[in-house]
Amino acid sequence: MCRVLEINRSGFYAWLKEPQSPRTKEDERLLTKIKQFWMESGCSYGYRNVTRDLKDDGESCGRNRVYRVMQAAGVRSMRGYKRHKGFKSGQISHVAPNTLERQFEYDQPNKVWVTDFTHIRTHEGWLYLTVVIDLFSRQVVGWSMKSSPKADLVIDALLMAIWRRKPKQRVLVHSDQGVQYTCGDWRKFLQENNLEASMSRRGNCHDNAVAESFFSLLKMDRIKRRIFKTRADAKAEIFDYIEFFYNPKRHHGNNGGLSPMKYEKQYFENLEVV
Repeated sequence: MCRVLEINRSGFYAWLKEPQSPRTKEDERLLTKIKQFWMESGCSYGYRNVTRDLKDDGESCGRNRVYRVMQAAGVRSMRGYKRHKGFKSGQISHVAPNTLERQFEYDQPNKVWVTDFTHIRTHEGWLYLTVVIDLFSRQVVGWSMKSSPKADLVIDALLMAIWRRKPKQRVLVHSDQGVQYTCGDWRKFLQENNLEASMSRRGNCHDNAVAESFFSLLKMDRIKRRIFKTRADAKAEIFDYIEFFYNPKRHHGNNGGLSPMKYEKQYFENLEVV
C-alpha cells in the first residue's frame, strides 16, 4: 500500500501511531475545559463568556478559536425566550425620572423596591410573572402570576408587597418604561399608597439589574429549557421557588452568603441589641 500511495513506510507507521496533529490534540484539551465552564454556567454561556473564564483560568486562547471549537463540538449557549411582541414602552410624557441611578445598595429595608415582569412558556400559553424585590436584602416581597400582561399583573404584585411590609415611610419603586408602569392605574396606585416612581432609561436593562438577575436565577435554577404542561404547574413551581427556596434558603452573595430572609432577621436582631 505504501508503494501505491507513494509514501515513506516509516512515515506511514508513524502516522498510524499518532494520527492527530498537535493542534487537534490541543483543541480536544481545550474542549474539555470549555464544556466545564459551559456546564457551570447552566449551559447559558456563549463563546465570549467561555473565553473570559478560560483566560481567568490561565488559558491564552482567543475568542475565534473558542468559537470554532465550540461550533465543531455543537456546544451552544442556551437562548432565552424571545421578547414578547406585547411588551411595549409607555408614553414618554408619563415616564418617571431615573431616581435610582443604579444605586442598588441600601442599609435598611423598605427604602427602595424594584419590580419587573417576565414570561414563562407553558403548553397552555404564556404565564406572566411580576416580582417586587427589596434592594436591602434582595427578598421577593411581592409577586403576581397571570395569563395576561395587563396592569393588574404588576399592581397586584405591588399590593402584596405593601400588605406584607407595611412600610411606614415613602418607598421608591423602580421599574422599566413598560406600558404597564406608565398607565394611569399604576400611577394612581403609587400616589394613593405613598410610593414614588423611578424608571430605567429606555432600552437599558442594566438600570434594573437586580430584577433581571432574579429572573436569571429563577430560570437557571428551575426552568431552563423546560416547558410546563399547564399554567397551574408553572405557578406551583414558581411559588415553591420563591417562598420555600429563594427567600428562606438560597445563599446570596450580596448578603454575605445569607438568604434574603436570614439577612433581614440578622438586621433586626442587631437592632434589638443596640
